[in-house]
Amino acid sequence: MMNKKARKILSLAVSLTLLPIVGCGTNTAKKDGLDKSDAVHIKITLTNNKEIEADLYPHIAPKSVENFVNLINQNFFDGLIFHRVIEGFMIQGGGYDESFYEGNFTSKETDTIQGEFTSNGFKNDLKHTRGVLSMARTQAPNSASSQFFIMHQDYPSLDGQYAAFGEVTKGIEVVDEIATGKTTALDGEVLYMGNKYPQKMTDVPETPVVIKTIEIVK
Repeated sequence: MMNKKARKILSLAVSLTLLPIVGCGTNTAKKDGLDKSDAVHIKITLTNNKEIEADLYPHIAPKSVENFVNLINQNFFDGLIFHRVIEGFMIQGGGYDESFYEGNFTSKETDTIQGEFTSNGFKNDLKHTRGVLSMARTQAPNSASSQFFIMHQDYPSLDGQYAAFGEVTKGIEVVDEIATGKTTALDGEVLYMGNKYPQKMTDVPETPVVIKTIEIVK
C-alpha cells in the first residue's frame, strides 16, 4: 500500500499536461550480489563541475538503459536541469532547460518507451533505495521518455511501480546537496496541442541545478 505522502506526490501529474510523476547511507549505493558484468558506467557533470557517477544495468531494464544511452550519445541532456527536488525522496531532471525559470513548462522529452516495472508486466527487482536511478513517467505506464530521478533516500512504495535502471557509484554527496537545497514554487505555462495552459510547479530548486553533460565512461 502506497503511503499518503507518496500518493500526494504522485498525484501532482495530470493527463492534460503530461507531467512526469515519481512517486542513509554511504557514498555509494551498492547492492550486494547484484550482477554488474554488463553495467554501463556514466558520469553526470553539472555546470558547477560537481559530478555524479552511476552504473546502468541493461540486464535489469534493457529498453530504459538503451534509451538513456541513446540520449547521452545525442547530447540530449546537455543544458537541462534538475527541476524537482524533494528532501528524503528524490531529485528529478532530464526534461527542461533554464527557460523553465522563465515560466516555460513545456518539456523537451522524446519518444516514449515501455515501462519496465513489475506492475506493468515486466520483472524488475531493483529496489528504489538511496542512490538508485529510475525513469519518471505520467500515470500511463508506458509514458517514460527522457526524465529520470535519483533516490535521495529509500522509498519502497515505488518498487514495482517505476523502472529502476541504475545506481549511483560515486558522488552521492552531490545528490544530498541538491536534495537538501532551498526550493521554491514557479508559475508558468505548458504548451499542449497548440494551446498554452497555466501551471504551477513546486519543489523547484531556488538556484538552477544544470547538467553540463552526461557521458559514457569507458
